[in-house]
Amino acid sequence: MTAVRSVAAAVSELGGTFGGELLRPADPCYEEARRVHNGLIDKRPAVIMRCRSTVDVTEAITLTRQLGLEVAVRGGGHNVAGRATIDGGVMIDLAPMKTIEVDPEKRTVRAQGGVTWGELNRETQRHGLAVTGGVVSSTGIAGLTLGGGLGWLMGKHGLALDNLRSVELVSAQGEVMCASEHEQPDLFWAIRGGGGNFGVATMFEYQLHSVGPTVTSGLIAHPFDRARDVLSFFRENTAGLPDEHVLFGTLAHAPDGSGMKLAAMVTCHCGPQAMGEKAVLPLKRFASPVLDTVAPTSYCEFNGMLDAGYPKGAFNYWKSTFLKELSDEAIDTMIACFARCPSPMAQLLLEHIHGAATRIGIDETAFPHRAMGYNFLVLSQWKDPRETDRCIGWARETYAQMQPFAAQGRYVNYLDDDEPDDPVAAAYGPNYRRLQQVKAKYDPKNFFRMNQNIRPVP
Repeated sequence: MTAVRSVAAAVSELGGTFGGELLRPADPCYEEARRVHNGLIDKRPAVIMRCRSTVDVTEAITLTRQLGLEVAVRGGGHNVAGRATIDGGVMIDLAPMKTIEVDPEKRTVRAQGGVTWGELNRETQRHGLAVTGGVVSSTGIAGLTLGGGLGWLMGKHGLALDNLRSVELVSAQGEVMCASEHEQPDLFWAIRGGGGNFGVATMFEYQLHSVGPTVTSGLIAHPFDRARDVLSFFRENTAGLPDEHVLFGTLAHAPDGSGMKLAAMVTCHCGPQAMGEKAVLPLKRFASPVLDTVAPTSYCEFNGMLDAGYPKGAFNYWKSTFLKELSDEAIDTMIACFARCPSPMAQLLLEHIHGAATRIGIDETAFPHRAMGYNFLVLSQWKDPRETDRCIGWARETYAQMQPFAAQGRYVNYLDDDEPDDPVAAAYGPNYRRLQQVKAKYDPKNFFRMNQNIRPVP
């Protein structure tokens, strides 16, 4: 009871100056505010501090340190492992921080840490500009960018983190810092891939590019019994894509809710419309698709096309790894595993990486995965809690079956919490030691550890 009274007293005292909203378990809005995108995560913070400004974030960190509690930081709340929330600690919630400032002449945008990709794209596309963002528009810009940022524009413009010009963040000591190539360059290197290990990122500045407003994009799906042909065709086409063209492959279920299994490709060509229409012709002419939505589409509309397939509150359990190659054996294994898939919401996804994202040196940013190839994702998703064991079991079994084809390295944004070894070390590879040293400099006591944690080592 002493700890509860201590939290209550401290929150009450801060309430008079805090510019955001303070929520405790008894407050009416607490239950909704504590929930993150993944319904499998069910944690109860002692207090949720919904910040509206950088000053609010500094006060939240100060309060957390005074109380001796652990802290979690929420941006968009999409992290599948649930690192955006915490039991019995403080959740610093950036969701109210929605400021977006576009400079169309300099082709830059500044956006606060609570902004989602849908919100950012809406503002930048008013000027025919965009930056590589998430493939689901409700994803927050903060977490996705700090951990990497695979997206539809990465072939032409690199990952989300490759387009960062600067980041404002609040340190574990409550100090507001700016990291860029000219200010705190070691920190700027580390946050481009190092996630939330070094502070609370309150403002991002991105370089923008001319995109759209129309792109050639959409989904093409074939019957599941043609899956081997479809994935072989996908492999052949990804071997020679131009930078403007990004192509993902998937074994998924029909979007109409029928549960029908499909083999599909999702594509986006961000170049001129005539080039885009020519580039997607081989996809459209291949075999006899049962669904073809590939057409000139606004970039904003396409960026939200997959949102309905990832509803908030659904249960999610993901496993992923990079592949050495998409061999015939790997394709056959994927097909056999997906045939046993227990949920009509689950899928297997192949995210192809090429172009500008692969032309940056391994040590230029903390994100080391710069080889052309595929990130393989087992995306298990369901709604009935009675199916939890089956759906998690299927994901684990599928991941294990694909291990013979796995390459070294992991994508930190997809890491889960049940890894037997140290997946964080695998995620950063040759950059891990340097990241540990930067962590020791800026967060030596590991205050920010509710993340894919980089342990400080001098």
